[in-house]
Amino acid sequence: MKLFKIPMVVTSLVGLRFLAGLDAPPARADFTFGSPVNLQSAFPLLNTVNEDIDCFSADGLEMYIESTRSGGYGGWDLWVCKRTSPEDNWGPPENLGPTVNSTSWDFNAFITTDGLGLYFISNRPGGYGDFDLYVTRRATRDSAWGPPTNLGPAVNTSYLDDVPSVSADGLELYFTSNRPGGYGGYDLYVSKRAATSDPWGLAADLGPAVNSPANEEAACISPDGLLLFFSSDRPGGSGDLDIYVTRRASRSAPWQPPVNVGPVINGPSIEIRPILAADGSTLYFWRISSGTYTHWQAPILLIVDFNGDGKVDGKEVLALAQHWGQNYAPGDIAPYAWGDGVVDANDLKVLAGHVGQEVNDPTLVAHWALDETAGTTAADSAGSNNLTVTGGATWQPVGGKIGGALALDGQSGYAASAGSVLNPARGPFSVIAWVKGGAPGQVIVSQGQGANWLRADEATGTLRTDLRQPATSGRNGQPAGPPLTSSAVIADGNWHRVGFVWDGSQRILYVDDVEVARDSAAGLEPSTGGLYLGVAGKLTPGTFWSGLIDDIRIYSRAVQP
Repeated sequence: MKLFKIPMVVTSLVGLRFLAGLDAPPARADFTFGSPVNLQSAFPLLNTVNEDIDCFSADGLEMYIESTRSGGYGGWDLWVCKRTSPEDNWGPPENLGPTVNSTSWDFNAFITTDGLGLYFISNRPGGYGDFDLYVTRRATRDSAWGPPTNLGPAVNTSYLDDVPSVSADGLELYFTSNRPGGYGGYDLYVSKRAATSDPWGLAADLGPAVNSPANEEAACISPDGLLLFFSSDRPGGSGDLDIYVTRRASRSAPWQPPVNVGPVINGPSIEIRPILAADGSTLYFWRISSGTYTHWQAPILLIVDFNGDGKVDGKEVLALAQHWGQNYAPGDIAPYAWGDGVVDANDLKVLAGHVGQEVNDPTLVAHWALDETAGTTAADSAGSNNLTVTGGATWQPVGGKIGGALALDGQSGYAASAGSVLNPARGPFSVIAWVKGGAPGQVIVSQGQGANWLRADEATGTLRTDLRQPATSGRNGQPAGPPLTSSAVIADGNWHRVGFVWDGSQRILYVDDVEVARDSAAGLEPSTGGLYLGVAGKLTPGTFWSGLIDDIRIYSRAVQP
């Protein structure tokens, strides 16, 4: 979106930072992203200094760009690149011509699912002020685009009206505006209609569940109409503007509080203008750093290992059977990665293609199998967070729950990472481990100078976490929240699979894949200390684990055993 290439809008964006208020409580999305790839090599004809990708046709054969390259008719013009199949290279940009483009600025295009409507913004004469939303149509995919039509006063105002996104059925139009009456500098609006032959209805603000006192802009509706991606500079992000997503249970349900899509996509730079592939497989977006625009794509990935044990087997199939016909988020993996709100044959078909296969879960932050037989290093098979084993800790090549295990003497044995593995305050995560032995007060996993993630309660030997809600300051400040303690004994000499899950709003403890405690929390205390295995982070006497620990996994998602 050319907000950053219009000086008067830059001033507004920066000037409104002081209006930022409290962030909305998070909602969870049931998919993840693969590593983003810079698209410059895929589009060598694209000059990111003076042109950007706006949208792709549903069949993947047309890519619309905005450009100031020579041969245009105004400041910014709309161009199209074509190809004969998704496997072919893109052809050179073709200007849409003077029927569509004007001597003014024409950009920020969105093509409808049927390929017959192209929405865009323009400041050409005859509008209602600033930039207005227009649409041009064609009779067939091979026809020329017709003269653009202003969407009228039900949609446009004398203020900036920008970045259109139309639902697949053509009945909802989402866009950005800084008109008065919103909740922040730029808000997201929607205009609706009963049939595609009807005019667009009076635009409505999406309300405080989605919009904030900060800026929300550049929305993109998913093909099924259940997800809405957008950018915002609300507090709690990774940089200036981050990409967020809000979801709704059905087309008639309200939008839920947005959630930041996370550090795989967002960083210290500006991430803006999300564009979703028609099949839901890819997220495209712009990244702006030091004034330079780059274009990226990231695959949207299924999560098929529901319980976080590193494999897909009968447990996942059983979970689908137990939740058949229900809205069970972990198992709702079709027709898109985020599902359709119900577990049915579509989900079972997708899952069947993964049963028995090796799982490459991008949300697995760290995994220590603890199957070593010698040395002082416990390898992290999922990353670079190897642990150093020290003191009275010895390898037990056989007798672990899964292969070998680490035996700890309860006095001086532990393992630790050199750096931070995960900051609990950054978002949803899960830590899962197999343990045997132990005693009240002893610790399984902790963070250096931070909280005990998993431990046996000092009074009862039951599973407990000391990860808690942070204290608040001010006149009505509250002290830090209490630990979460279960009634499930783990220090009984038997093997137990123990886990702590933070889903962004609730703390949950599991023992042997059964939920044993849960409560609500507004957040978790931050910590960036190294990870400690088998002792409290301060090496406190009495907290050293006496027994076996095996197969520790940390995920950047809320696992549901």
